[in-house]
Amino acid sequence: MFAMPDGWITDVDGIKAGHFTDSRRPTGCTVILCASGAITGVDVRGSAPGTRETDLLHPVNTIDKTHAILLAGGSAFGLDAAGGVVRYLEERGFGYPTRAAKIPIVPAAILYDLTLGDARIRPDAAAGYRACENAGSGPVEEGSVGAGSGATIGKLGSGRRMKGGIGTASIKLPNGIVVGAIVAVNCVGNIIDPRTGKIVAGMLSANGNGFEDIIERFRSGDGVATAEPGANTTIGVVATNATLSKSQVTKIAQMAHDGMARVINPVHTTMDGDTLFAISTATSNLQVDVTAIGALAAEAVSEAILRGVMQAKSVEGVPCYADIVRK
Repeated sequence: MFAMPDGWITDVDGIKAGHFTDSRRPTGCTVILCASGAITGVDVRGSAPGTRETDLLHPVNTIDKTHAILLAGGSAFGLDAAGGVVRYLEERGFGYPTRAAKIPIVPAAILYDLTLGDARIRPDAAAGYRACENAGSGPVEEGSVGAGSGATIGKLGSGRRMKGGIGTASIKLPNGIVVGAIVAVNCVGNIIDPRTGKIVAGMLSANGNGFEDIIERFRSGDGVATAEPGANTTIGVVATNATLSKSQVTKIAQMAHDGMARVINPVHTTMDGDTLFAISTATSNLQVDVTAIGALAAEAVSEAILRGVMQAKSVEGVPCYADIVRK
């Protein structure tokens, strides 16, 4: 196992992050709080997404700031957790001002983790509220916590999956610009280290001591057992302190998906709902190149994915990265 550099999405000014991890089964949720409001965009690449408020983030639509973003397990049921985030923010006076009330804007995305433990247990409004209470601006716990609690990877073969998780990373520039990411990794595909091109986690070989190269199986024409549609999904948030427009952060969300493609193979499948949000807290007024920020966001996403998988812990007979490294 090699060391990953330190850095968290909370290195971006104006952001707090918090997890709720359910002790009854592997599931949970993660909240990214930007309570004062952050310019937000989104890009959905997978064909089986589960989301909330993503239409609002289209560049031509009116509201451009969000107050939090929720990532959750529990499949579509997990979207309920966003209600707890809304309540937390409303109680503290945050939200989009209207004549009758301030309305917190909380987009969300979910992943499918119902096959581990009792599927009737999933994140709800209380879980979302607890994640907000746990949010802080310091180091962020990674691995089998929050939205990554029940995440698994390499699911194109029966009984050969490994444990996924949630990871975070940041890139700090000499001029004070910071680009960060947090990603919950629950993909169909294998995890590739882009520095070596080697598979480091994913679909296990028949003997469990190595990995099945999914793409080589596809090339051979042998085929691979089909994963359950909609039973996967990698979701995350990229963030920067640079001042950007809604259309610019949307472009960054698009470019950040390249970070997924470098590390997950195959990615953006019919069985994944891969979704990335991008936010600008606008605490720096320095001039920036949007292309450069987008390219760095992709790098941060790749690093966050590797960290989330490498720090995951095994659960209910599903091995983790550390188990394979020790063999």
